[in-house]
Amino acid sequence: MPRETMAQKRERAAEVERRMFEVYGEGACSLDYTDPFRLTVAVVLSAQCTDAAVNKVTPLLWERFPEPADLAAADTDQIEEIIRPLGFYRAKAAKLKGLAQMSVSEFGGTVPQDIDELQRLPGVGRKTANCVMCQAFRDPQGIAVDTHVYRIAHRLKFCGPSANTPDKVEAALLKVYPREQWLYINHQWVHFGREYCRARNPRCSECFVADICPSAGKC
Repeated sequence: MPRETMAQKRERAAEVERRMFEVYGEGACSLDYTDPFRLTVAVVLSAQCTDAAVNKVTPLLWERFPEPADLAAADTDQIEEIIRPLGFYRAKAAKLKGLAQMSVSEFGGTVPQDIDELQRLPGVGRKTANCVMCQAFRDPQGIAVDTHVYRIAHRLKFCGPSANTPDKVEAALLKVYPREQWLYINHQWVHFGREYCRARNPRCSECFVADICPSAGKC
């Protein structure tokens, strides 16, 4: 594919999003949650494990600690016991306790509807904050870049080789996609990455964006 102008890249991105929306709609969240606090906890727990695994653990967590104040007052080893199947459970338990304590002490037992304030919470980085802003508050401040989004952005050539961190990939995508579409990208691309643009053995021959993907058949 010849070098694209930014206008051409945006035009191609718009067509990718049109097709993504046609297949996935807004894209369903894979994590089970009932409020912004529980969503934030679920996203923190999802690091380096599957959403399905998180969904098996969180009902037990909320049964034992139904309110943020209960989680804030819990012994760390009690939290570890419940989330042990997820891996990295010691670090995650410490983050959850700290997150709950700050939630109670500073935000009335919930989480703030502000991307910068969210990132003050223990365990909450830019990706998690973007997920919460989009999913819980429907107020996109950016695009959450997980492993799927990172991989797909590079394969679609919406960012170059120098975009070698999630923050750099996000910055590139924000230039390509209009703000009203930031809400959908992560969920749509997670489903797309699982079904078609897989890390290994991508299904390029069956992919619905293969004809406008510079990497089709080359991965």
